Amino acid sequence: MKIFKILTYPNKKLRCISKPVKRIDIKIQNIIDKMFETMISENGIGLSAIQVNIPLQIITILDTKNFNKKITIINPKIKKKKKKILQNEGCLSFPNQQALVPRYKYLEIEALNYFGKNIKIYAKSLLSICIQHEIDHLFGKLFIDYLSDLKKNIIKKKLKKMKKNKKI
Repeated sequence: MKIFKILTYPNKKLRCISKPVKRIDIKIQNIIDKMFETMISENGIGLSAIQVNIPLQIITILDTKNFNKKITIINPKIKKKKKKILQNEGCLSFPNQQALVPRYKYLEIEALNYFGKNIKIYAKSLLSICIQHEIDHLFGKLFIDYLSDLKKNIIKKKLKKMKKNKKI
């Protein structure tokens, strides 16, 4: 299976708002399978469909306690969030860049899974942070949006230099 190309910042498509998935069928499941393959090939733990130029509310995540367990999240809705923390984060759309981002340590969401079944996910720590990061992508929000202008500009310059040197 051919993997997807991951959009990198400053691609404007990363700011698109994703639409809810109306029907989960073999086409959607094929997208999910390909997203997992893409994410894993890039050593990521989370990927939203918009990062591969598909504006649908689909997220793929590797369970942060068991990286062999795949989690599919479709049309997520945050129900509860508790205890703010500051956590170092990276993003496949921002290769080799990390920054401290405010998130919630505990999160409860409702969504659909790979088979279209309703699920509830109670997440904490890294899994909670990863889910929040990917949900942000679905609504056109990027992790740099949480940063000061100075930190944003540093990351933008590094990415520009990497592109110039053809490292991304």
